[in-house]
Amino acid sequence: MKDLVTGLLAGKVRPLAKAITVVENDRSGKRELLKEIYPRTGNAYLLGITGPPGAGKSTLTDKVISKLRQQGKTVGVIAVDPSSPFSGGAILGDRIRMQQHALDDGVFIRSMATRSHLGGLSKSAVDVMHLMDASGKDVIIIETVGVGQDEVDIVRIAKTTVVVMVPGLGDSVQIAKAGVMEIADVFAVNKADREGADKLFSEIRAMLDMIKDKDKPEIFRTVAVDDVGIDELVQGIFAHGDKVVETGLIQKKIAEKAESELRAYLLDSIMERSTTMTDYDEIVKRVADKQITPMDGVDEIFAGLGMTIKES
Repeated sequence: MKDLVTGLLAGKVRPLAKAITVVENDRSGKRELLKEIYPRTGNAYLLGITGPPGAGKSTLTDKVISKLRQQGKTVGVIAVDPSSPFSGGAILGDRIRMQQHALDDGVFIRSMATRSHLGGLSKSAVDVMHLMDASGKDVIIIETVGVGQDEVDIVRIAKTTVVVMVPGLGDSVQIAKAGVMEIADVFAVNKADREGADKLFSEIRAMLDMIKDKDKPEIFRTVAVDDVGIDELVQGIFAHGDKVVETGLIQKKIAEKAESELRAYLLDSIMERSTTMTDYDEIVKRVADKQITPMDGVDEIFAGLGMTIKES
């Protein structure tokens, strides 16, 4: 473990890959590993990229990586895919779209499953982000699964969140969802050479104008496959990051990130302890048989764990 940590902190690829495997598979030594590297985290620029399926997020991410490498920045990428209902593994494999970076030691890409986590990010994905951060990556891109309003975790983790939209996917309905508007620090209207791009741009702008007491996110037009608009998008991303620091919002972001991580471990710990209780299966059966409500079932589980719930 000592050699693994030393190699990871030195920025070596193989120790980073091995450490990610330890964390992702909950192997022995995970707690000690994270404890060793955690004080060395907090230096990377955390960039979230999300949006509906088919928006071209992976192609856009690929082009953003290229621009960052041209600036001499090292990059870590966590491509979060939907989970297979059978194996629990990632089923899209977005690394396929980023193969041009496969031999670049300055880029490390890892596909991960959501593990059915509703907010879009699993606890393991956040731990992997810490490993990449400690290994010295300048920018860590978290590309999330893109399922609309469930993409709430990313805004608590990333310094800047880019929401990618595309013409022709029911965008008027999508942008009307307040959750999507609140997530975005920057909008990218991708595939902007398609019919309907101008209409989508105007609709997003109109929706943003209705939101009060909030800095209006910048909107950029991109055609990722042709490398159009990527320079401007990257500049806009870092301009937002500078604003977050200048306004003092960074401290709130750091606190939200810490709470989000703590909450994830707390919920997982409660669930793990609950499901190993002797009476757990019996409580589930009684709920299924309508003998008790789910709320009563939770009360019984917490009582079994020596905990109590305040009445709401």
